Amino acid sequence: MAGFGWKLHGDGRHLQPGEVVKPQERLTWGRTIALGAQHVVSMIGACFVAPVLMGLDPSLALMASGVATALFLVMTRGRIPSYLGSSLSFVGVSAVIAGQGGDAGTLTGAMLVVGACLAGCGLAIHVVGAGVIHAVLPPTVTGAVVMLIGFNLAPVTASTYWPQDQWTALATMLFTGLALVVLRGFWSRIAIFLGLVFGYALSWILDRTAGKIHSVNGAGKLTDHWRIDFSGVEKADWIGLPTFHAPNFSASAVLVALPVLVALIAENAGHIKAVSAMTGDPLDDKMGMALVADGTATVLSTAVGGPATTTYAENIGVMAATRVYSTAAYWAAAGFALLFGLCPKFGAVVAAIPGGVLGGITVILYGMIGLLGAQIWVRNKVDFSVPLNLIPAAAGIIIAIGGVSLKLTENFELSGIALGTLTVLTGYHSLRWLSRVAGRPHPPLLDAGTGEDTERTDGEG
Repeated sequence: MAGFGWKLHGDGRHLQPGEVVKPQERLTWGRTIALGAQHVVSMIGACFVAPVLMGLDPSLALMASGVATALFLVMTRGRIPSYLGSSLSFVGVSAVIAGQGGDAGTLTGAMLVVGACLAGCGLAIHVVGAGVIHAVLPPTVTGAVVMLIGFNLAPVTASTYWPQDQWTALATMLFTGLALVVLRGFWSRIAIFLGLVFGYALSWILDRTAGKIHSVNGAGKLTDHWRIDFSGVEKADWIGLPTFHAPNFSASAVLVALPVLVALIAENAGHIKAVSAMTGDPLDDKMGMALVADGTATVLSTAVGGPATTTYAENIGVMAATRVYSTAAYWAAAGFALLFGLCPKFGAVVAAIPGGVLGGITVILYGMIGLLGAQIWVRNKVDFSVPLNLIPAAAGIIIAIGGVSLKLTENFELSGIALGTLTVLTGYHSLRWLSRVAGRPHPPLLDAGTGEDTERTDGEG
């Protein structure tokens, strides 16, 4: 089956500056496994946070992410290096459903329906062709969506991680940046992981030399606390299964969750285009199947009580930093996730990474994700002197980053990524149609695709 049997890149050990490892290549297995571990470490915070915020079992979420990633790699035949973790898009939905009296089963039932709809949309795109995605999501839109997804994560760093230990966060950020720039070869490609190890070690040293720190803890409460809390590690079992439960279905809950579908399609399309831009491999023919895989993974996860899954922006940041796109590393990451899901002790160790350390790491990672959106604009020569390109992107990004919300009914509102995505999407196409009505025609997007002249021609019509 295609997608397996990776070719060794060079000698598997030494890489020249600027050299990349393609999806169907790999480094030595030792290095590949280490990179897989780095992918797990980079995503595990969000993968744990999402289910905790939604009242779901984080160990099940971690296990489900491993299964989802393996399924995604198989269904896309190993061409798209991507990790599927817990989706944060449903956090707001979970609060609304809980307010309506729904429980965890109601939430997972609603997410299951959205996952099935996502798979259905992906199947339609796979049959009709990615041209429909190009028509709906031209470079102006996809660049903005990728950017707002990355920069929308900034408040997580600023309000949750960084305040827990600002000096450790600063030191970790500087060390990680230095490692990315100064180190060579394999060591530069695991710089994110080295930054986490550095921050972990620094926190351990500070706990023993400076004592407790007076700052907010992970719960946001100002108190004196140790930087590293091993209490969860001591209590956790070495081997154990997560908690499973069946979904149940409520029409009102499903209606609350369905609008997230729009954001998921845009998020996945933006992710695929970002990966395509990084690897240099046109992935239009896999766009539909990627959506099918993500939707199917969500259905499987939520069917046993887990969260919805999505392609993880955190891992795009790791690839941008390491320039290693080998899908073999993602198979290793999926294996680690399964093991961590079955071993609460290991999961507790990773979960004990101090907030200040995550603050220093995420400043770099989340920024890299956002700037990949700018890379899409640059590569497609999007001209922001053209109001059609400028206005929707500017408005959507500010709405997403600022957390602007739009209350539509007493029990439903759009905010963050979902509202920002809709603003860019509807704003672009509405203005495009209005400009045509006003006598300023534009070329057909279905013909233009994602070619370099798409947005420049918009400004010339």
